[in-house]
Amino acid sequence: MIKIKNKNLEISLHLLIWLVLFFLPAAFTFGSATDWSGIFRHFWLQLVFLAIIFYVNNFVLVKWLFEDKKIWFYVSNAALLIFLIFIKSQIFEWLEPQKPRMFGRRPPDGIRYFFDFLIYLIPVAFSIAINASKRMKKAEEMKIEADNIKLQSELKHLKYQLQPHFFFNSLNNIYSLIDFDSEKAKQSVHSLSKLMRHLLYKTDVDKISLSEEIEFLNKYIDLMSVRLNDKTKVYTNFPTRIPNLEIAPLLFISIVENAFKHGVSATQHSDISFKMEIVEDEIHFTASNSNFPKTDTDKSGSGIGVENLQKRLNLLYPEKHEFHSCLNDGMYIAEVKLKTK
Repeated sequence: MIKIKNKNLEISLHLLIWLVLFFLPAAFTFGSATDWSGIFRHFWLQLVFLAIIFYVNNFVLVKWLFEDKKIWFYVSNAALLIFLIFIKSQIFEWLEPQKPRMFGRRPPDGIRYFFDFLIYLIPVAFSIAINASKRMKKAEEMKIEADNIKLQSELKHLKYQLQPHFFFNSLNNIYSLIDFDSEKAKQSVHSLSKLMRHLLYKTDVDKISLSEEIEFLNKYIDLMSVRLNDKTKVYTNFPTRIPNLEIAPLLFISIVENAFKHGVSATQHSDISFKMEIVEDEIHFTASNSNFPKTDTDKSGSGIGVENLQKRLNLLYPEKHEFHSCLNDGMYIAEVKLKTK
């Protein structure tokens, strides 16, 4: 539909330009003594030939120039221009050959043919310029489309990379419950099934509502908290009144996973907290946890979470996000600021 509208607009523009050029000479010479024969010979006939040259080049000959058939382009144009100059001279001789010209004495034929040839090169140049600009625009559109395809491919790769990572961490938690609390393990499997339903049906879209994302985070935090002992305290501070904002799915889960992975100790007291604030169309999400770095031999998790998040933010929200992480008094703090519009 858009292409049809653009085509109609282009046709209308062409008609308008030719109509203006057609009536322009008559507008400047209109009167009782208007030499219509002279206008026809010196303006309208010339205009017809200019239109022929332009459209023959625009639809046929210029394609040869861009298809590496330059010799055919030059030869064909030279033949076309010479043929039209010859036809024009024959028409001039046929129409009132003895009548004085509008602008005084007629110049020698050689000079007149030379100037006609230069004038006829103008529509050739215009057709080349128009086709070159169209090709540049098309090439730019194809590049944008290719970039979009590449972007979507990278995002899908990151999403598919994130989901196994998520399941791996969740199953690790459930596995740790089986031996000493089978009832909690059953509950955790049930909770995980709900999260899996979200992953299957809610994340195969570009954006979801912020309320759905917060609900998912709460369920995941509950699941991860099941196996924790009394030495670990988990705090959440999510907004109760959630505005109608949309974000990319699974955007904050990597930070939450990371907090549970590095913020829990079997022997020491530890704190984990999550906070989200919404300021107009900006989301501020902060996770802080006691820092208990894992050893190189610890394989609980693949270690791709935060790196995955940074890549997704760069692809989805270029120049519309901030990500910071630091250690402060034994607490690891990760913060994401995101502009949703």
